[in-house]
Amino acid sequence: MSPATAVAPAATKALPQTSRAFDVVFTSDPACVSQARRTTRAFLGLWNVNGELAENIVLAVSELVTNAVEHGTGDVGLRVRYDDDELRIEVTDGNPTPAELRAVGAEAVSGRGLFLVAVLARKWGVSKDGKTTWCVFRVPGRRA
Repeated sequence: MSPATAVAPAATKALPQTSRAFDVVFTSDPACVSQARRTTRAFLGLWNVNGELAENIVLAVSELVTNAVEHGTGDVGLRVRYDDDELRIEVTDGNPTPAELRAVGAEAVSGRGLFLVAVLARKWGVSKDGKTTWCVFRVPGRRA
């Protein structure tokens, strides 16, 4: 019988903190707006982003995805990244015409979505190629 040998434990390395993120692509259809809201709400819950902030983020996703469905071409991409104290939403469609704020009349039944995003988010913008509209929310007090 051979004598027992001591085995040193394997060296361990601290893994870097990974960002919290998800990407999803929808067929451009009005039904994808509710799917985008549900998906976002589920991830926000996993990331402990709740309350009024979570509702504002879901509303921004809803408005940006709706714009992509109504004005875009091809599939609609939704990417949400949560790093440190910031949550970034990006919605992509195939239309190179950039989204822009527009004045709408008091009687208009649509056209206020991007205005809502501009009011709720810390900042917003459009990619250089015009195909991605994004916004950023501050998320205070994230714990590791």
